[in-house]
Amino acid sequence: MSPHQPVAMSFLMARAPVIPVLAIARVEDAVPLARALVAGGLPVLEITLRTPQALECVEAVASAVPEALVGVGTYTRSEQALAAREAGAQFLVSPGLSDALVSGAMNADLPFLPGVATASDVIRAQEAGYDHLKFFPAESSGGIEALKALGGPFGDVRFCPTGGIGPTNCLDYLSLPNVLCVGGSWVAPASAVAAGDWERVTGLAAAVTGHYSASDWYSVAGEEDPGSGDEKLR
Repeated sequence: MSPHQPVAMSFLMARAPVIPVLAIARVEDAVPLARALVAGGLPVLEITLRTPQALECVEAVASAVPEALVGVGTYTRSEQALAAREAGAQFLVSPGLSDALVSGAMNADLPFLPGVATASDVIRAQEAGYDHLKFFPAESSGGIEALKALGGPFGDVRFCPTGGIGPTNCLDYLSLPNVLCVGGSWVAPASAVAAGDWERVTGLAAAVTGHYSASDWYSVAGEEDPGSGDEKLR
């Protein structure tokens, strides 16, 4: 299929407070799940490459839910980047960072959110040209206190903490000045997806987005207003 025009990572991370992290077991669930999350105010969706049908799910959502901004997560091999773009993905998310992953993302012309866990990781990401990063695994890597500490030497870096984040601590993370959004799967629990309980999914998404007005997610932590695909993508 013809992929959507990529947009800047700064816009993707500032679009909503949570990026749902989705491992979809059945292709037929992809579109109603995406619609339920969008209805709850979460349009930026990360479909992980943890199931064999992940790219098929990406293609279905990209085609049927144009209001969604769908990307591919668990990007761990460079050759996955072009496959993701061909399926209609608009961005890539990885648990880590390597030269090969950077090259793959650049060759596919897709925004890339690399994973970091330490100050050394952040420095390496900056050297590669990235200042919007996934902090992973967040809770086991020091959580909120670690992000506060990283904010000192890396004041221009913005994070999307992921890993161990849920309804009880997401607002604490989102209150940090260097956090634009968080990633998590709690807004799309497996039990709700298996049952086709899309109303529950929408409610869980709205429980987070209801804490904010739409304007809050267009100028957060010093970010500029949303841009277009013509902006720098990393």
